[in-house]
Amino acid sequence: TMGNWLVNHWFSAAVLAAWLGINIFLFTYYFLFFDRDERYFYTRAILGSALAWARASAKCLNFNSMLILLPICRNLLSFLRGTCSCCRRTLRKQLDHNLTFHKLVAYTLALLTAVHTIAHLFNLERYNHSQQATDGSLPAVLSKMHLQGSDKWLNPIHSDQTTVEYVAFTTIPGLTGVIITLALILMITSSTEFIRRNYFELFWYTHHLFLVYFAGLVIHGIAGLVRGQTEESLEEVHPHRCAHNLTHRDEDCSHDCCKDPEFGSIPAESWKWVLAPVLLYVFERILRVWRARQKVVVTKVVMHPARVLELQMQKKGFRMEVGQYIFVNCPAISLLEWHPFTLTSAPEEDFFSIHIRAAGDWTDRLIDTFQQQKLEMPRIKVDGPFGTASEDVFQYEVAMLVGAGIGVTPFASILKSIWYKFQQADQTLKTKKIYFYWLCRDTGAFAWFNDLLASLEQKMAESGKADFLTYRLFLTGWDTSIANNVALRFDTATDTVTGLRHKTIFGRPMWNSEFAAVAAAHPRSVVGVFLCGPGALAKSLQKSCHQHSSLDPRKVKFYFNKENF
Repeated sequence: TMGNWLVNHWFSAAVLAAWLGINIFLFTYYFLFFDRDERYFYTRAILGSALAWARASAKCLNFNSMLILLPICRNLLSFLRGTCSCCRRTLRKQLDHNLTFHKLVAYTLALLTAVHTIAHLFNLERYNHSQQATDGSLPAVLSKMHLQGSDKWLNPIHSDQTTVEYVAFTTIPGLTGVIITLALILMITSSTEFIRRNYFELFWYTHHLFLVYFAGLVIHGIAGLVRGQTEESLEEVHPHRCAHNLTHRDEDCSHDCCKDPEFGSIPAESWKWVLAPVLLYVFERILRVWRARQKVVVTKVVMHPARVLELQMQKKGFRMEVGQYIFVNCPAISLLEWHPFTLTSAPEEDFFSIHIRAAGDWTDRLIDTFQQQKLEMPRIKVDGPFGTASEDVFQYEVAMLVGAGIGVTPFASILKSIWYKFQQADQTLKTKKIYFYWLCRDTGAFAWFNDLLASLEQKMAESGKADFLTYRLFLTGWDTSIANNVALRFDTATDTVTGLRHKTIFGRPMWNSEFAAVAAAHPRSVVGVFLCGPGALAKSLQKSCHQHSSLDPRKVKFYFNKENF
């Protein structure tokens, strides 16, 4: 299984290893640097090893803050996908892990923020303790150096009557640190699967706190509270020679250690790390605004059962591939909110369409708006299309398509496209066989998809390719009335629930037997497994892909692909 995982995910593993390696290198290098470098000898005398913990975590925070925006630059990813369309499928497929990497970097930022904050709380406590000490020790002497001149200080706390909390909320690093941490906590907690699925608006708006995060990050180190000895001072009064002199100074000092050490701040450098990705992201947003301004004409509105709204649209210069998605905005509902929807039309059609299910405040309001507007259509803005895994479907000889509920949408596009390719007798179609699985809780949601499957069934039969498409519809939530109906009409030629020739199966698929059957039917093929559905299903399909793939390169291989938004 490990062998199969590495074969399928070598690029992801390499990126992960490089990312982890750079993090470990940065942390170790800067930890040892601040723990051993002579410029920070006096700083360490006050702070101890907490200095190294704070600085090493700061470097890693800068590095990960530089990376966090890159995976969500959708246009950049589309461009990369386009430029490496001639690359191996494995390489292109890794771009679909963009959100997984984004989350990984975010959790790493949270961990590093905790380390950095705790280390600085220790530092503030030690600064405060040293400032109040009167024992003539080295930390106490160093903490009084601000009395020699305004720029001579090493300890940023100059008053005996201060507290750690006061410094945390009144200094630039303290205040920006608190704000950054709060922004990070809000962004991470509001981006859980549950909130994203049920309260998308909450996720959408709190995620824009990233603006506060980056602004705070750039300002955070500007005051330069952590200081070290300057190069010139280090040459004149090296701490190894002269530190003893600070605590045991003679009145009429005449030797070369009499001069006080001088200190300088560590320059703020977060901006150097994040400038390029922030500019790239600004360019990305400008591009999105420009694309969104192009006129979209809604040519047809269809209201399907189970509150599913179909919108057919046209936009000048719009070109799509199968399984791509667009972001949709309706100014009448919200000027700022953009929601992702997979395209259900085929590239061969002269319009593009989406199917919208009522699944939250925004979709509910959109469906209501279109139902109420009889005379004038609400204005729609569209950004996209953006590429995801499904456009690779025709690169496989055998494809297994798995859709759960409304997750059938990318496959509507694929199946329609195949239908057109058959009509046009397209010779470039590599795909020899398609297995299609649709898992659905209630029969109402099948309705809009029935017509497509019925047309396809008929088309395949007429062109003598009836066995090209094998599909199984699994009804996962069913009641006794359906069961009785099925029992009464068991011998009919078409299905009771869908009216199609293939029967609906009640319950969930046994994936092991499904994969085993495909492997047996295609012992030497490369099989693409495409899913649009929940994470739990992804795990079980991924497991089946690994179990049923042969290590022998000449035998069957299953490649797993999942839709990511």
